[in-house]
Amino acid sequence: MSEPNGEDAYAKAGVSQSDADLAVSRLVTALATADIGRPTRQVDLKGHYAAVIRLDNRTGIALSTDGVGTKLLVAEELGRFDTVGIDCIAMNVNDIICVGAEPLAMLDYLAVEKADPEMCEQIGFGLARGAELAGIEIPGGELAQIGDLVKGFDIAGACFGTIALDSIIDGSGVTPGDVVIGLPSSGIHSNGYTLARSALDGIPLDDSRLGRTLGEILLEPTEIYVKAIKDLLASGARVHGLAHITSGGLENLLRLKAEVTYEITNPLAPQPVFELIAERGNVPDAEMYEVFNMGCGFCVVVPEEDEEAALKALRGHYPDARRIGDVAAGERQVIRHSR
Repeated sequence: MSEPNGEDAYAKAGVSQSDADLAVSRLVTALATADIGRPTRQVDLKGHYAAVIRLDNRTGIALSTDGVGTKLLVAEELGRFDTVGIDCIAMNVNDIICVGAEPLAMLDYLAVEKADPEMCEQIGFGLARGAELAGIEIPGGELAQIGDLVKGFDIAGACFGTIALDSIIDGSGVTPGDVVIGLPSSGIHSNGYTLARSALDGIPLDDSRLGRTLGEILLEPTEIYVKAIKDLLASGARVHGLAHITSGGLENLLRLKAEVTYEITNPLAPQPVFELIAERGNVPDAEMYEVFNMGCGFCVVVPEEDEEAALKALRGHYPDARRIGDVAAGERQVIRHSR
């Protein structure tokens, strides 16, 4: 069975998830006081991955915004900036696709201490590659030189897509007896780097004990799942839930609306870097699964009778995709059984 939640190592590294949760709650409460003088166009998707705004009675716009986090510090240390644009695209489009929307475009915001043409060019190449992998456009963005505020740089994006309102996937259709399919991650993705950097501090970035240099492993771009999920949605398989596994790990399944228990009995294998983080940082297993994706970057929930059709569509992109668990009746929780 899964161990009790803990965040000691993450908090010691400088990130308090409980403080972050409270801060978000206070921010959302403040935003709710806005009186815009008309009825809201928002679809009720509280806590889900993307917001949806009604355009009319049939079509909605899905919206998401995200950044890359302290993974950027690794890029700075290595002087390599050609992958973080992919991360920025991935963190946005992977959320948009979770409601069943088709991502169409993203605007990027690049804040820099001082404009560096070579660095910006490398970031641009990464954004272009990410756009290709996601099938989206980048019609514009913003470059801000704010050296009084930023030491180094930060990058974030705001993405939008379209969705038929009667096709939104919010997880409310998840029922006991459904199966959970896991798609492999490419590594750490873009979450938990404060803890990862703290745990791995002292290991040179050119250390190759894991088969590649540590720097290469830490800069491995976040996987973009859009094309696989689009093929799944076109396959005819009924899709009850889609979950991007980011900070919070498999607990992200609880962002789906259903009041059910997710029993993860056969999780995907974590990459070796996670074992190194746990060992060097003395991070307990439960906290590792709370902070990191641990080898599973995306989950799909389908009826058991649609499992074969879903896997056929997904394995065209991810041959290692497989059933990692089941949905059971019970309280809203994720139970992870030991491998």
